[in-house]
Amino acid sequence: MNVVYVGKQKIIPSKVICIGRNYVDHITELGNEVPDEMVVFLKPNSAISPQLNSFHQEPLHYEAELCFLYQQENAQQGKFTAVAVGLDLTKRNLQSTLKAKGLPWERAKGFNGAAVFSDFVTIDNVDENLCLELTIDGNLTQTGGVALMMYKPDTILTQLQSFMDLDDGDIVMTGTPKGVGQIVAGSEYIGKVTCHDEVLVCATWLAK
Repeated sequence: MNVVYVGKQKIIPSKVICIGRNYVDHITELGNEVPDEMVVFLKPNSAISPQLNSFHQEPLHYEAELCFLYQQENAQQGKFTAVAVGLDLTKRNLQSTLKAKGLPWERAKGFNGAAVFSDFVTIDNVDENLCLELTIDGNLTQTGGVALMMYKPDTILTQLQSFMDLDDGDIVMTGTPKGVGQIVAGSEYIGKVTCHDEVLVCATWLAK
């Protein structure tokens, strides 16, 4: 089973729950329609990897996202207790083919290595000022955060819990802002989570 880290603590997520089309500008850049309801899809534990790959059967695309770790507080409820920056990797050509046929996305989103995360850092609550930044070879490529989300993290959690159980250590990826693109092997990707201009966590990946 693959792990993520909160400090030095190893966490084994049973699943990664992803929210699609949560930033209007990203919906526009891909030519998609604004959904009537929150878009949800899953990645299995096997999708988690420390390595950022540029190819898996076809060229891969990156999508940087604010990611939250879920932990149970008591028998009735849980909350988001930590935040990280993550990369949702996508087989864009395959996804387009599946979407055109009205088929599920998992083959394009749930493959091995399709979820890459920084370390998680604990938070007391989900601040409206939480933001992500992704730079590629020194160029700021993606930026966005809670303030720009169509569905805020608290709303996401409430809607998810209305139809599925979340287990301790599950990760929720909250969607990507505009600026997605194809991963280039050899390029340096630096992801950050900031809040009130303070860097909470930072990770560097060299695309393979």
